[in-house]
Amino acid sequence: MNPPLTFTPLPQQRIWGGRQLETRFHRTLPDPSAPYGESWDLVDREEAQSIVASGPEPLVGLSLHDLWTQHRADLFGQSLASHPSPRFPLLMKILDAREDLSLQVHPPEHLATELQGEPKTEMWFIAHAEPGAKIYAGLHPGVTREAFLTALANGTAADLVHVLHPRTGDCLFIPSGRLHAIGAGLLIYEIQQNSDTTYRVFDWNRLGLDGKPRDLHVEQSLASIDFTDIAPTFQTPDPDGLLVSCPHFEVRLRSAATTPVIGRPHPPESLTLAVTQGSLQIGTAPVLTTGTFALLPPAANSPHRLGPETTPDAQWLEIRLPPV
Repeated sequence: MNPPLTFTPLPQQRIWGGRQLETRFHRTLPDPSAPYGESWDLVDREEAQSIVASGPEPLVGLSLHDLWTQHRADLFGQSLASHPSPRFPLLMKILDAREDLSLQVHPPEHLATELQGEPKTEMWFIAHAEPGAKIYAGLHPGVTREAFLTALANGTAADLVHVLHPRTGDCLFIPSGRLHAIGAGLLIYEIQQNSDTTYRVFDWNRLGLDGKPRDLHVEQSLASIDFTDIAPTFQTPDPDGLLVSCPHFEVRLRSAATTPVIGRPHPPESLTLAVTQGSLQIGTAPVLTTGTFALLPPAANSPHRLGPETTPDAQWLEIRLPPV
């Protein structure tokens, strides 16, 4: 089989970030002391491009945009050949939250253009949760727009948001319009629409990396928040490992203990893997270690048994684009 395609990660400094990309995933970060909150591992945006680091030799050095625009049918499958997006439709990240992120929301599809933003629905897989870590998501029952405005004015907005207590291995779906914040002490794999629009409504009164308060987007946030979104819960995988299925992506959780074969032969399609634990080998291809994202083109995505270097604790996400 042709080897999977892997990409060079793009680390992003964030005021709330830490150094777990270095300590857990053994990545070299550009600045030896700065906080890095995100790694963009699969991205096709004007300002950021994933570059093929390993795979079939003719593709090494190409960007994800090159693959999507010049080799779409071969690398992503005939079912996506007519996809209307001019760029690869997803953005895949790892987040390292040393501190709480801002209370924020992403614009829903029907408002994004009016608000001069991009819609973003996403999901989080918790790779590691420190004791006591929290996720803020959705609202308490009965919270109205007026009550939320009052709480913003007196600095108590977070008190109106539903709190979850995640454990390693939990998954949460965040549709656009859901008010949310990642709490301190969480390492997260994020699968999302290809968007970088975030409206911050409350930021714990802290300063940014430049020493100034970060911008808030109260008007856009209030327009975007779904005030009927009450107390969401974590996703429970179905017997086939399905965590999330929405119009933008499908994500399954797999493990070496339950999945000796990777890939579905009908119909041929591309598949992105994100290794969340252990080491994964597909057939005789090079080993994929924890924190690695890899694209399997349709030609490589007929069923393949796990290779002998797969560790017994190996676990990974399988991410697919819905056909058009």
